[in-house]
Amino acid sequence: QVQLVESGGGLVQAGGSLRLSCAASGRIFSINLMGWYRQVPGKQRELVATITSGGNTNYADSVKGRCTISRDNARNTVYLQMNSLKPEDTAVYYCNANVATVASGSVIWSDYWGQGTQVTVSS
Repeated sequence: QVQLVESGGGLVQAGGSLRLSCAASGRIFSINLMGWYRQVPGKQRELVATITSGGNTNYADSVKGRCTISRDNARNTVYLQMNSLKPEDTAVYYCNANVATVASGSVIWSDYWGQGTQVTVSS
């Protein structure tokens, strides 16, 4: 019913920048929290940043001051601008959204994940 499609990952040198995008589509009634998470092999998925529909943001300490999360509510899209990238930022980045759909006259809130996009930072 709902799909999240990420784009913008790639290979970049340390100190460089990347901008990730994630567009939600499908039978969407409303979207509350949207965010970015990342995961490296053998480790748990970790929070990078989140943003509410009203624009309130939250960042992991490891990315504060280097990353900016934003969203376009009209386009159901969330962005992650990453600057001053470090090799330790290398991971698969996943988009997450808390989405409301309507079924049989009821509003149902569910979490959805994108397929992930690889970010590799070389030293």
